[in-house]
Amino acid sequence: MEVFVWAMVFVFFVIAEIVSIQLVSIWFAVGALITLLCTYFFEGIPILGQLFIFIISSSVFLAISIPYLKKRHSTVHVSTNSDLDVGKQAVVIEDINMDSGTGRVTLNGVDWSALPAVKGDIIPSGSIVVVEKVQGAKLIVSLKK
Repeated sequence: MEVFVWAMVFVFFVIAEIVSIQLVSIWFAVGALITLLCTYFFEGIPILGQLFIFIISSSVFLAISIPYLKKRHSTVHVSTNSDLDVGKQAVVIEDINMDSGTGRVTLNGVDWSALPAVKGDIIPSGSIVVVEKVQGAKLIVSLKK
C-alpha cells in the first residue's frame, strides 16, 4: 500500500516540476522515487522511517545540485552597444548644466542628453567632452583634457 502512495507522490512532484519548469519540486520527486524503491525492496519500513528516507534523500539531492545551479544561474554582464561609446569624444551642442537641467551632445551623429561627471560643473556649448559612462539615455561626460 505504501508503495502506491509513494508512486502517487512521485507522479505529483514530477507533474508539478513539468508545470513550473523552475526546478522547484524535482528534489522532492527524486526523494519520493528513492523512498518508493526503498519501500518496495525493503518491506516493513515504518511510516516514520519512510518519511526520514524521503526528507534525507531530498535534502542530499538538493545539496548535491546547488553548486551546479549556482554556476548555471550566475549573473553574467551582457555588454550592449552603448558600452562601446565609453571613452569616445562628443561635441556639446547645448550647455551642460545640472542645476538648470540642460545638456546635449552629439556623438557619432546622434543627439544625446548629457550630464557632467563632476556635479556642479558647467560645460559650455562647442566644447569637446569624453564619455565617462552611459546611464540609460544619458551620457555622463567630462571635459577633454
